[in-house]
Amino acid sequence: MICVSLGRSRHKMMIAEHQALAKKGAQLVELRLDWLGNPPELGRLLKDRPTPVVVTCRRGQDKGLWKFSEEQRQTLLRSAIVAGVDYVDLEEDVAQTIRRYGPTKRIVSHHDFEQTPENLAEIHARLAKLDPDIVKLVTLAKTPADNIRMLQLVQSARVPTIGFCMGDLGVWSRVLCAKYGSPFTYATFSSERQLAPGQLTFEDMRDVFHFDQINAQTEVLAVVADPVAHSLSPQIHNAALRAVGRNAVYVPMRIPRDELAETLGHFEWLGVRGYSVTLPHKVDALGVARVHHGSVARIGALNTLYRGPGGGWEGANTDCDAALESLRLALSGQATVPPGSDDVLTGKRVLLLGAGGVSRAIACGLQEAGAVVTITNRTRAKAQELARQLGCLQVGWENRGATGCDILINCTSVGMHPKLDETPFAANWLTDTTTVFDTVYTPERTLLIAQARERGCKTVTGVEMFVRQAARQFRLFTGVDAPMDVMRQALRKAISAVKVQG
Repeated sequence: MICVSLGRSRHKMMIAEHQALAKKGAQLVELRLDWLGNPPELGRLLKDRPTPVVVTCRRGQDKGLWKFSEEQRQTLLRSAIVAGVDYVDLEEDVAQTIRRYGPTKRIVSHHDFEQTPENLAEIHARLAKLDPDIVKLVTLAKTPADNIRMLQLVQSARVPTIGFCMGDLGVWSRVLCAKYGSPFTYATFSSERQLAPGQLTFEDMRDVFHFDQINAQTEVLAVVADPVAHSLSPQIHNAALRAVGRNAVYVPMRIPRDELAETLGHFEWLGVRGYSVTLPHKVDALGVARVHHGSVARIGALNTLYRGPGGGWEGANTDCDAALESLRLALSGQATVPPGSDDVLTGKRVLLLGAGGVSRAIACGLQEAGAVVTITNRTRAKAQELARQLGCLQVGWENRGATGCDILINCTSVGMHPKLDETPFAANWLTDTTTVFDTVYTPERTLLIAQARERGCKTVTGVEMFVRQAARQFRLFTGVDAPMDVMRQALRKAISAVKVQG
């Protein structure tokens, strides 16, 4: 179950948001009484409440906003119990003085906003002796491995235990705690009003991660990156998993730079079936995979780790194949490319903007297809080095507009949200015989794509490449063909949400 935390300074707003959440389908709401600017009017908040509630009132020492006396706070919590609220949240030091009464269930909680202490089991044992119906243990993740220790404790606990880690390293534990027996997790009313570090919204918990469908048999998939909060992969993979009826969840995991191999070792306990790998881990992932497929060795990076027949990690780079497939379809004007047909990329002159990992992957694939590739980059030395390594051509950034090409590919971030009025290639350099491919997908219609269409160019958007690379990953993870239309719809919905937030 998802418990939505509400913290407002006015009773009227707290009541209105409670009612709004009930209409959205929320099953449990936490009323953070310490957020109210005036002394809480408990009867007003509880009268005709539309959902069960958890009453919580945090002191300043517990990172709360309570500004009245401790005696008033404890009286308020006792009054909530007498009023028959569904749950009351009690800190360890007051749980003994505020006794059980009536049907109200007791959550005895401990929060650590500084770390995940080594003595988690000891703390849990103390809480379990204070007559709880539920123990709540929430700490700040300082390392990815802290999440594993927390979830192992939740799984082994004899008393029902809500346990997860806060912070950007702990976001995914708020989702996976359901798999290991946590009675519920906490979410926020909106992304603008997090009440704790790393808290996800109610809509994300319900509609993206489908928290209430997660159980002990749920398979785990993930995207690993640093940072990872911006990734839209969870939206499209979870939509696809749901469409095919797979009992699995795909979560975002932040793993700090240079810690991939060590962290994935700790994560073996989770039994993850596959990882989407993005910056800055694509090169380090080579050392994790025991088998490399396709052009991984030549590209020198991979974006997918999946379990092989023996259970070990195997690696692939789906960016390359997805990009080439998208181009072939655009050039041929067909929905599919028939097997054995001549490769439409052979002999094509390609100007590739950028010299990063995606550029390298696409350039390798294009060369194997027989295209003539020229690389340009704002930092000339990077373009020269990549061209030297791949044996292709290179041109200065200032001369890119004078370089004739059949295909133009943007692998830079120019034009990405929120800088929507920028383009890496002036409109007057485009001709109607050029096919323009922009790997940026937020937004889908970049300024480059818009101007290319105005000039009569064939175009390929970043959405098409992103969906196709994700679909190939999905197949490697699950053995099932991906529902690509579902993925496209989910990605475009997520992109629209990014625009609204921006």
